[in-house]
Amino acid sequence: MALRIYGNRQLKTLPGQATRPTPARVREALFNIWQGNISGCRWLDLCTGTGAMGAEALCRGARAVVGIEQSGRACGVIQQNWAQVADPEQDFRVIRGNVVQRLPDLAGQTFDRIYFDPPYASDLYEPVLNLLAEHELLAPEGELAVEHHPDRVLPDAMGQLTQSRLKSYGTTAITFYRSAAPS
Repeated sequence: MALRIYGNRQLKTLPGQATRPTPARVREALFNIWQGNISGCRWLDLCTGTGAMGAEALCRGARAVVGIEQSGRACGVIQQNWAQVADPEQDFRVIRGNVVQRLPDLAGQTFDRIYFDPPYASDLYEPVLNLLAEHELLAPEGELAVEHHPDRVLPDAMGQLTQSRLKSYGTTAITFYRSAAPS
């Protein structure tokens, strides 16, 4: 199966249901919301899946993209996809492993945009939000988008992260967080 992103570029995907790409209309909506904030940003993609969100960010001018994905097979596909769309001056890195275990490795770095899309039935939401807040990975003026099923209620606040808005797109919802830390 192939997936198309910004600029009608085609990405590779894994066969079967091992990864669930973010629906095209949700990707488009998110990038419309963040349209003036992608160029030159540092992007963190958690539970990267196919890598479509990071690839979109690269196509739209992100300076650096980092992804964490547990599946080794998916990591290979993500690496190929990002290499295909990145310009030589853009940096990207795919980290293989459990997001809860690998996220602390990024301590000391900050990201302008963070996209977190775990399997909807997983128990990753609160532990990852807690780690993002604890390690202050969201830049002071940055924003975090968490994809989830509309029936799931996410915390209003987690450490220094506070919920700023919620958007629903059929069977997909995105909850946005900002840092409440003084800038």
